[in-house]
Amino acid sequence: LKNGIKGLFFSDLIRYASLTKKIAYIGVTTALMIVTNMLLEFKMADIQFSITILMSFLSGVLLGSVFGFVCCMLGDAIGFLINSGGFIYMPWVGLSMGFVAFFAGLIINGFDFKFKGQLYLKIAITCIITFIVCSIFINSTGFYYYNLKLGFSTAVIEYVASKFGGTVTYWGYVAYRMIFKGQIYNSIFNYALCFAFVPIIKKLKFFNPEKPQKETAE
Repeated sequence: LKNGIKGLFFSDLIRYASLTKKIAYIGVTTALMIVTNMLLEFKMADIQFSITILMSFLSGVLLGSVFGFVCCMLGDAIGFLINSGGFIYMPWVGLSMGFVAFFAGLIINGFDFKFKGQLYLKIAITCIITFIVCSIFINSTGFYYYNLKLGFSTAVIEYVASKFGGTVTYWGYVAYRMIFKGQIYNSIFNYALCFAFVPIIKKLKFFNPEKPQKETAE
C-alpha cells in the first residue's frame, strides 16, 4: 500500500487539506460532474460520446475513492434534477460513474508497485476493471432490466435476431449496447483521455501537497 489504509480511500489532496479546502474541493468537483452530465456529450450517428468516464476517473484520482464516489453520485443526481430531459432517473448510471471514481482512487492513489512507469500500469488496470464492472455489468444490467420491463425496441430485437438468432438475452443486449450503440468506442475514447490527463495531474504540485512532518516521520 502506498499511504497505508487511508491512502486507499482518500487522496493526499484531501487528507492534508483544511476543512474549508476539503469542502471547496468536493463542491467544485461535484459542480464539474453536474456540468459534465448535463452538457458535455454529443452524438455521432448511433454513437453517443461523453466524457463522464474521464471526469469520474479524475474525480477518484483527485479526491480519493470515497469522496470521488460521492461526488459522482451527487453530480448525476443533481444534474438530473436540474435537467431531466423528460426521462426518469436511472440510478445505475450514477452508480457506475461512482464506481469508476472509486476504483480510480483506490488503485491509482492506494497502491505502489515500486517501478518506473507504474502509473500507466495502474491506469490500465483501472480501465479494465471499470469497463467490466461499470460499463458492462452495472450500466448494461440496469438498462437490460429496464428495457425488459418496458419491452425491447425493434432495433434491439432485430440486431440480436440477425447476430445471434432467437430472443433478446442479457449478453445479446450487452453486444447490442457495446457494439451497435457504440459504447465500447465511447469507453476507448475516454480511457485514452485518462492515459493523457492522469499523468499530467499527478505531476502538478497543487495535487501533491507535502505531508505533515509528523506523518512523514511515522
